[in-house]
Amino acid sequence: MRRLPVASLFICFWLVERSHCSGSLQDSMEELHTRFAMDLYHTLTETENKSNLIVSPVSISLSLGLLQLGARGSTLAQLEGTLGYNVNDAVVQDLLLHSQRDMGNTSQGMWLQQTCTLFIQSGVQLLSEFTQQAASWANTSVVRVNFGHPNHTRSQLERSGQNHDESWPLQSGSSSGELSGSGEAQAEALWWSHRLQMALVNTVTFRGIWQKQFLFTNTQNVPFILSDGSAVKVPMMYQATEVRFGQFRTSSDQRYTVLELPYLGRVLSLQVVLPSERKVPLSSLESQLTARQLASWDTGLRRTRMDVFLPRFRMQNKFNLRSVLPALGIRDAFNPGAADFTGISVEEGLYVSDAFHEVRIEVTEDGTKAAAATAMVLLKRSRAPVFKADRPFLFLLREVNTGSIVFMGRVMNPADQAP
Repeated sequence: MRRLPVASLFICFWLVERSHCSGSLQDSMEELHTRFAMDLYHTLTETENKSNLIVSPVSISLSLGLLQLGARGSTLAQLEGTLGYNVNDAVVQDLLLHSQRDMGNTSQGMWLQQTCTLFIQSGVQLLSEFTQQAASWANTSVVRVNFGHPNHTRSQLERSGQNHDESWPLQSGSSSGELSGSGEAQAEALWWSHRLQMALVNTVTFRGIWQKQFLFTNTQNVPFILSDGSAVKVPMMYQATEVRFGQFRTSSDQRYTVLELPYLGRVLSLQVVLPSERKVPLSSLESQLTARQLASWDTGLRRTRMDVFLPRFRMQNKFNLRSVLPALGIRDAFNPGAADFTGISVEEGLYVSDAFHEVRIEVTEDGTKAAAATAMVLLKRSRAPVFKADRPFLFLLREVNTGSIVFMGRVMNPADQAP
């Protein structure tokens, strides 16, 4: 038997260990992403009213990763503490960018893109190392603006949002679930003072076709029970199909169900979460969902043929993250006296003036915007189990392989349409 040299054995062991560590780190990153998503969502539910809500945790975490590249001292420590990792670590950075490239690949009618724009006051001298890192960071651009001339800055923000929207490769009406974010509408909130130094705007866009599309002819106007017990008529989509479905319990023994509908290509899927008891308010379930709960879905969902009822819905949310992120532990970044971004520029006084996030969602039978009245038809019901989202529910759009939460939100009233 041929013997391997000691050096070769060492290299073999090192490669095996490195592969194992990389896999373990990836698992840890997925858990950290989920934990951040849940913390972010819980914080928003505390500050927002009981209306429809949507947020993109992936978009926000990547934007915070960009800030990490230029943060130092306690500013960096707070960002790292909130996210659970430091993107200045080459292995962590590689995992994040690799995952982003995987999700951003266009395939079989599915398209997802995340962009981040860092607007920096003209005249601030940027470090070449930061600009080089930012250029390779998840579709990031650094734009010079003059915050003292708001009209010109407004047009730059609007062009950023318009260019992003125009880059969508799918035709309007070819997708069955549409989620997007734009920097354009943020301009109205940025009116501004001469003291501003840096503004962060992140955008995220998704368009996809259901693996099995709903038929318009199966949609009926039916009652949707609101949280106060009243009812509104909404277009309720229907199909009999095979889905992944599971029944779960929270730590307080509250029962709830999860339905998963895949998009074409099965890279992303939409998960709909509904309390099992009709009288249990959605807020009771929201407060008890944890990263560990979501992890249990991976093994608890089973393929089942079901009658699925899901309302069409459309919503839009805009957030100034300056009022949200401090509650998660990120405080110094927004404080002119405490922020340390000497990794961006050696000049003193650089801080995040504002950080904006906007998301829209539209879910329909096949993605087209129906203007005609819904046809009323009688459906022959099978004896299959029924999942009927006719009361407030949660939804998550997740990456299938990693479980990353691209979008998360709740539908309190499908009739409350976004503009």
